[in-house]
Amino acid sequence: MAGYIYERQEWPDFTWDSDALTKPLPETWQRQGRLIGQMQGLGFQLRSEAILETLTADVLKSSEIEGEVLDKDQVRSSIASRLGMDIGALAPPDRNVEGVVEMTLDATQKYDEPLTEERLFGWHAALFPTGRSGISKITVGAWRDDKLGPMQVVSKVSTNNPRVHYQAPAASRLDIEMKAFLKWFETRDNTDLIIRAALAHLWFVTIHPFEDGNGRIARAIADMALARSENSQQRFYSMSAQIRLERNDYYNILESTQKGGLDITPWLSWFLACLNRAFDGAETILANVLAKAAFWREHSQAKLNNRQRDIINRLLDGFTGKLTSSKYATIEKCSPDSALRDITELLEAGILKKDEGGGRSTSYSLAREINRQA
Repeated sequence: MAGYIYERQEWPDFTWDSDALTKPLPETWQRQGRLIGQMQGLGFQLRSEAILETLTADVLKSSEIEGEVLDKDQVRSSIASRLGMDIGALAPPDRNVEGVVEMTLDATQKYDEPLTEERLFGWHAALFPTGRSGISKITVGAWRDDKLGPMQVVSKVSTNNPRVHYQAPAASRLDIEMKAFLKWFETRDNTDLIIRAALAHLWFVTIHPFEDGNGRIARAIADMALARSENSQQRFYSMSAQIRLERNDYYNILESTQKGGLDITPWLSWFLACLNRAFDGAETILANVLAKAAFWREHSQAKLNNRQRDIINRLLDGFTGKLTSSKYATIEKCSPDSALRDITELLEAGILKKDEGGGRSTSYSLAREINRQA
């Protein structure tokens, strides 16, 4: 009896119950259309800010799903630089951040270009610029070779009792499997375009062709397919951010699907529901962008230098921890005296306030918090 979906004779002829998707699929298309229309109605500056927030969340959360935490400021700076957006002071990104951003933008900004073996190799090399995953050396920019044994997705129940959630097809099958996948991805048929995104995600991550990075690349491929469904480079929602919130359910539905038959209706139903919840997240991003714009309208007459504008934007974007004068000086690369002078001016302008406590522990926050949504 076949243990995994790819071992079945019908593989990869996926099937699903169209009747079960009769309601959720049209509703997803309607919500997608309303969201895009809503965002397109914004002015250029607000729309750009929404895109920047969305792409930043996408890069951060797709990496977090795999247990890798990237620096938000570096990610935001890298995206803004590549898209030609002026966001003030830029945090210099490291190679790992640059690689993830490069892959994400290549998938979404060049969504209409063919997905090829060489392109996937480029994405993989960008994800692992040092040729290592953590401290382990891996094969980069090429399919895995399984020299160290079969590719398995494993969690450790205990030190001596690892649990194998999934074992991927043998490396000897990868050339054939990936040629079939890439041919399908670039073939236009009557399959609904959102369903194609769900299929592409599942199919690629089931093949698991690389030593590492398969999940991030699978999600980038799904984003590419969703961009094709919209015929737009502009990203206003993040599937990865929603999957991060539902990571356990994501892994559970993947495992049950990969150990099931070729009828993947449950996976498609989950994908559509998750996508709809991602649209909810986009509404949150929109609300935050509008609240930020309202703040700047209220303080449009304030005479602020570039350091002050940058630090305020960081607070508006959800500053981590407490803002102190020493932290201000470090972030804005200025002297302690300049930092204290900037802060004093912001206090006098009614933009900042002192938090409770004093002395060396004095910290500051916005005098009037915006209605920023989580």
